[in-house]
Amino acid sequence: MRAFAWFLGLMVVALAAVALFAWPAWTLLHPHFDFPFHRIGERVGMLALLLGFVALARHLGLSDRASLGYGEPRSVFVREMSLALVLGVVTMLGVVGIMAALGLLEWRADAPSSAAALAKLLLTRALSGFAVAFIEETFLRGAMHTAIERESGTRAAVLLTALLYAATHFFASFHIPPDRVTPWSGVQLLGGTLHAFAHPLAIADAFLALFAVGVVLGLVRAATGSIAACIGLHAGWVWVMLVTHELAGPRADAPLAFVLSRFDGFVGWLVLAWTVLLAFPVWRFYVARSAAAGKRAAGRGASAPPFRRRRQS
Repeated sequence: MRAFAWFLGLMVVALAAVALFAWPAWTLLHPHFDFPFHRIGERVGMLALLLGFVALARHLGLSDRASLGYGEPRSVFVREMSLALVLGVVTMLGVVGIMAALGLLEWRADAPSSAAALAKLLLTRALSGFAVAFIEETFLRGAMHTAIERESGTRAAVLLTALLYAATHFFASFHIPPDRVTPWSGVQLLGGTLHAFAHPLAIADAFLALFAVGVVLGLVRAATGSIAACIGLHAGWVWVMLVTHELAGPRADAPLAFVLSRFDGFVGWLVLAWTVLLAFPVWRFYVARSAAAGKRAAGRGASAPPFRRRRQS
């Protein structure tokens, strides 16, 4: 479990950097730039996480492409990511369709209605989905999965990356007005960022749903030895979720409103059930796809991909 401890420690260091350095950074930047305090604190945490990640990847021998999940040839990687993107969009549209059929969503009055506005919405949210997917999958199902799998096996890698994946979704954006910023505001910002964990029962449904999603992504990573499909699935899911949030909101008076989480009005018991239902067929699809690719490579006399050779060693 040392590998998991390293990555967990990295998260703790990044959060501590927010508490310690957000105020000094704000005092330096605020006289020249009108950046909100919370935005500066978030960037401090991201910078600490990035620098720590680079150092940790080198320390644990994770800085090569295969360890980060990018071991496949570029053409194969793009093909698998694209296929998974379609699969992610279709499966997430399925659960959105169920929400609509159950009367859980209502159209927002300020939702974009023109073709140009809808096209802009689709494009910007697609870019956001890919940005989130690339960052999170490289960190979690890339480096972290590889480090834990080497030390403790695939099962531990799948479960522990899913646990951290779920937890990080409850880091909230906490705003402090400029006239209330003090030398202790970094600590206040950290407390506000983590306030959701003070009420675990209120986020239990969303946490379990996100944990299940993390397990599915971990199983796909284990089946394929790459994060290409993980990025595609993740980006597709986030894309549909972000667009849905812009177009519709949860109906608080719906008889089955409890199946949508109060945390974000989307993930919850329904998404958990849908994820569990899809987990086995998605996993089997990628196991079969990986096996077929291995047979084709063997038929051509090609050597196994790097991740396959590592498992067989």
